[in-house]
Amino acid sequence: MARSLLALDGANIDIRERVGADNFFLFGLNADEVLEWKARGYHPQEIYNGNAALRQTLDYVASGAFSNGDKELFKPIVDDLINKDEFMLLADYASYIEVSERAANAFVAQPDSWTRSSILNTARCGYFSSDRSVREYCQNIWKIQPVKVE
Repeated sequence: MARSLLALDGANIDIRERVGADNFFLFGLNADEVLEWKARGYHPQEIYNGNAALRQTLDYVASGAFSNGDKELFKPIVDDLINKDEFMLLADYASYIEVSERAANAFVAQPDSWTRSSILNTARCGYFSSDRSVREYCQNIWKIQPVKVE
């Protein structure tokens, strides 16, 4: 993907810092908004009921269309999203769709800018290697040292 299309949390903050805000499509709730939603009570079923496109999408998944007619296969996932949605995916849905459309339009309308962003995102993603991430987690979080394996 040329520009990062991400919610601003966790590693995505680091991504935006590395690639630059102009090469990053931000969507969804920020940390303060998540806390506000949770404080007043998060009810994903209200979002499901209030967004026809989202409801149609989840209903299509639940219909068995992606599981050879097996309506039970994805039922736990759909039920969890509609009734619990621990990670507040439904709360980010409308924003994600809007920003996805903006990203698609940028790809078509500004191909040179898109190419530049693609190159920058690719060139700057080395920081996010699993080797560095695991090494930093070991040193800074887990406080463990590597073990030599013979």
